[in-house]
This record gives sequence, C-alpha cells and structure tokens, in this order.
Amino acid sequence: MVLHRGSDGHSGVERHPHAERGPGHRGRRRIQRGPRHRRLHRVRLQRLLEQLRQPPLSFTLNGTPCTGSATSTPSPTPTPSPSASPSASPSASRTPSPTPSPTPSPRGGDGSPADPRIAYTGRWDTGSSTGYVPNWTGAYFETAFTGTTVKIKQRDAVNMYVSIDGGDDVFYAGVRGTVNLTPTPLPSGTHTLRVSYRSGDTVFQGLVLDPGATTVDPHPPTKLIEFVGDSITAGYLDSKLALSAYGWVLGERLHVRHTQIARAGYCLVAQEGCAGQSTQYFKLGSTGATDWDFSRYTADAVVINLGTNDIGHHVTGSAFQAAYTSFLSAVRAKHPRAALFAMETFKQRYVAETKAAVAARNASGDANVYYIGTEGWLTPGVDYADGDGHPSDAGHIKIANRLAPVIAPKIGVSVP
Repeated sequence: MVLHRGSDGHSGVERHPHAERGPGHRGRRRIQRGPRHRRLHRVRLQRLLEQLRQPPLSFTLNGTPCTGSATSTPSPTPTPSPSASPSASPSASRTPSPTPSPTPSPRGGDGSPADPRIAYTGRWDTGSSTGYVPNWTGAYFETAFTGTTVKIKQRDAVNMYVSIDGGDDVFYAGVRGTVNLTPTPLPSGTHTLRVSYRSGDTVFQGLVLDPGATTVDPHPPTKLIEFVGDSITAGYLDSKLALSAYGWVLGERLHVRHTQIARAGYCLVAQEGCAGQSTQYFKLGSTGATDWDFSRYTADAVVINLGTNDIGHHVTGSAFQAAYTSFLSAVRAKHPRAALFAMETFKQRYVAETKAAVAARNASGDANVYYIGTEGWLTPGVDYADGDGHPSDAGHIKIANRLAPVIAPKIGVSVP
C-alpha cells in the first residue's frame, strides 16, 4: 500500500499495483512476500510518515502568504461586519453572522422649521430651511409635542400669539431668541401648540423640546377657507387684528383651517396709491412679485370682501365689474372645486357690479359662485371700532355668525 496526500491535503490510501489480489482475480499469479520484504516495506512506510509530519511548503492563498505553521492555537474568528450579509464572503467560522436589526423610524419630529409634523396654514415662505416666514395675515402653524415644556426660537424681536392645548391665545410682545412658552411645566404627556405672528421679525427658527421629546402629527382639519379682502378682513382696529377678525372667528367656529389674504388699504383694481388684489392675490406676499405656488394647498371656499377702497380711488363701475368678473375666473382656475363667495361691502359699494360679476360666472356654467348680501348686518356706532368704518370685536363676531350658515353647507361641515 502507498500513502499519498490527496488534493484536499488529507492523506489517503491507494492499492499498490502489485498488491495481492483476491480470490476472484484471474490472469495473474499471487506474489509471496518474505520477512525481508516486509522489513523493507516497514522502513519505507516509516520514512513516508515522517515526511507527512513536516510542514508544507510556503504558498500564497488569495494574495495572503501562508507558511504552513503547525501551531495548534486556533485563529480568532473574525467579527462579521454588520453591514455585510451573512453570505457576502466565506468564513472559517460556522457561527452565522448576526442579522442587523432594521433602523426604527423616528416616532416624532425634531421641531425644526422643516419638521413634517408641523402643519403650516397660510402662505409661508419656506425657501430657507433655517427659518420659515408667514406672509399676508392670519397665517399660523400648529403641532403636537411630547414632554412638559416647549420653547420657540425667534431671530429678532417679534409679537406673537401662542395657544397651548387649545387654551386662550397668550400674547408675547417683543420677544427674541429662545422663548420659553411653558414657564410652568405642563403635565407629562402629549400637548398641542399653535403660533400666529402679529408683527415684527416673524422668522420661525424652530422649537426646543425636552430631552427625548418629539413633535407629533397634530392632525389638522382637512377643510380650508381663504378670506380675501382689505383692512376689514385683516382685522384692523380690533383687539387681536387677524385673530379677532371675522375670518379667524368663523374658521374656529366651523373647526376648519383658515387664512386671510388681506391687507389694510387694498383695492380690487390696482390704482395709484392702492394695491389691487386682482393681481396681488396671486403672489406669495402682500408686497413683492413672487408668485404663490397654489399646489401648496387648495381652498374649499374663498370668501371675497372687496370694493370698499376702490371708490376712493375713482374706479368706475364698469371697470370694477370687469375686474371682478375676471378675478372670479382667475380664482376659479386656482381652486377648481372651491365654493366662491362675493360679499357685498358693508358700506354697500359696487353692489350691482358685484352681483353682475357673480351672474356672469353663473352664466358661464360655474354654479358654485355665490353673492352674499350684508345689508343690516352691522349697526353704525354700535358694531364698529371707529363709528362706521372698521368692525369691533363684537362686530366681527356678528359677521362670522351671519356667514356660518351660508358657507358651512357649501363645504360640507355643520354649524355648531
């Protein structure tokens, strides 16, 4: 018998070609082996075994030099990389590589301006990730958060209203930097927050929460109403400006989102000294030429109250009617499914022209445009902050109460 090293490195046994054959073998004679032959065989076998005990020659495997050292100390099993799959590369160890656990998605947001769990209503400039800026009036943001405290970061002095857990709006005057909105910590749990800016440096730079706390989706209402107008719609001369104007009051009553695209002194038709909503409505801000991206939200209703200021800038009836008809058509193009309402001004200016603009839209096949008469809604000297020009807080509440049963059924909500 001859021992040999197989291709796998292990010793094996193969029959010598002159080895003794069994009884079934035919054609060859049996070879008789004597004592001398057996001694020679043992010597050859002993030499071969000594050769097998010698280390193999040095060689290279996959670029790694191997010396064939005969140490009996096992090599440490390499720790598998967590990023590699168990079958990515062979391993000398039979221990399977651990399967990395999936990275859990965060359960809440971080309170930064771009946090998707902060809901912005109105026309916000979100061009900078470090600070979002509201435009027009009546814009606000809301969110929910865990923990017991919340702070807001403001670039510079600002006046703002803050409501926590649906409570009254608290006024913060001239605050800047990191402002503590919960000087008395709240009970542990999930809370809601709403912030609306009144004036000043209205750059929202984010929220600061407790360690480990997060923002949570506030689940805002799905319906939204835009209120378009001038100083009356903006809440000029009332106690909280936009927050006590009829649009805000009505939106809160109907439990819908709401915003006021309005500014004091604005007209429908642009004239010297009077910006025209017939063009400015389609912009990001109450000033400037940047177009508003109407894909950011779609209104369910647009309530328009314009014409009070046009007469003071000598806009003729025919010009007003033509501009109003075109304006309704352009608004319809931006809000295809919204109910459009054209309010009679509280001073009853351009009444016939406003009615005619609505009738023209109806005649063109747009039945979801409505005229709202307002005669008798407010009493001069009683419901105004300045006699008969700008409604008081009580006057705005009266307007909201009159509008509620008109608008609510058109957008599919009930009046509480």
